[in-house]
Amino acid sequence: MTGLERIQAQFARLKAAGQAAFMPYHAMGYPSRAATLQIIPALAQAGADLFEIGIPHSDPLADGPTVQTATYTALTQGTTVADCLAMCRELRGQGVDQPFCAMTYYNPLHRYGVERFVEDANAAGIDGLIVPDLPPEEAGELIQACRRTGLATVFLLAPTSTEARIRLVAQQATGFIYLVSVAGTTGARSELPLDLAAFVQRVRRHTSLPLAVGFGIGTGAQAAAVAKLADGVIVGSALVKAAGGENPVEAVAALAAELAAGAHRLAQTA
Repeated sequence: MTGLERIQAQFARLKAAGQAAFMPYHAMGYPSRAATLQIIPALAQAGADLFEIGIPHSDPLADGPTVQTATYTALTQGTTVADCLAMCRELRGQGVDQPFCAMTYYNPLHRYGVERFVEDANAAGIDGLIVPDLPPEEAGELIQACRRTGLATVFLLAPTSTEARIRLVAQQATGFIYLVSVAGTTGARSELPLDLAAFVQRVRRHTSLPLAVGFGIGTGAQAAAVAKLADGVIVGSALVKAAGGENPVEAVAALAAELAAGAHRLAQTA
């Protein structure tokens, strides 16, 4: 089964159960390499359905201060792209079997070599790629490499995206489409945007792909609200913040259990 097929199967399984996917983000190498290899299995046990694997980069344009600090910390401790792939291989060896989507930026891919990265990512157990600063118009090399190896190519849309942009992303994306709930960077917020439902509906008119919403989700109640609108609930900053405190594995697992319950609550309320 290819990475794309694994992602498709996971969304299909959850849809049949009346649930949305709980999709946690973790910055690889944060707060340490050893902790990462404990945190991701803890997230898996707490109810994660699909992972957003953050590859640290020195200029993470889409990320807010919490994730920026985490990725900077990981970089200062020597975390490299190759090391992130090695950690993925180790996690697969530990039995973590949920789909992995690597979230990175174009510069690390360019320096590593796009085709080489895709091949190595596939061998390491990565199922799809999210590259926020690579628009679909300029992603031909990545798209072709991913199609050859069976990896998903995930593109982002924002509330400010035009109808033409939505159509283009709907044509080029595979696996799912990442909907940015607000204009701006990542980070937990006290309230979800009032126009989120309208945004999801606007994208839904153009595609049957699963739609996953991220940016600004940090509580189980918010996850449950998003799960009523979309197919996936992506949570990053709130979990990264928990990983930076005392007892990071326990803190992340406790918050993840709350978030997973929110994302999966549709089956209980339908």
